[in-house]
Amino acid sequence: MALTKNKNEETLGKIEIAPEVIGVIAGLAAAEVENVAGMQGSFTNEMRERLGGAVNHSKGVKIDLTEAGIVIDVYCYIQFGATIPLLAQNIQDSIRETILNMTGLEVVEVNIHIVGVQFERQETMSFDELEI
Repeated sequence: MALTKNKNEETLGKIEIAPEVIGVIAGLAAAEVENVAGMQGSFTNEMRERLGGAVNHSKGVKIDLTEAGIVIDVYCYIQFGATIPLLAQNIQDSIRETILNMTGLEVVEVNIHIVGVQFERQETMSFDELEI
């Protein structure tokens, strides 16, 4: 995706933004929305992150550059009890606004795919915490 800035009819040059960068921006914007429990990733990515590897911030995000513009598909887990239509709207708004602010690019479509529900975790006790 190329974005060209003009000043006084002269071309200053072009700025190219890789689709992967747009994916990272969208992933971070979605993950910051309240009641988003996480983004869908592959088993390999999950294991790499748990073992101390690099975090893939674009996981759960698919970017398509079409003739009409940028189309984004987001695959995420939500917290139990969240209102899905409201949460989806908040994710869409966050992604559109963040990409526009950071890149100046308009997003044509943001599709939200809810792939799971995260329930509150019950705290577990270890044997070390037991007072016997």
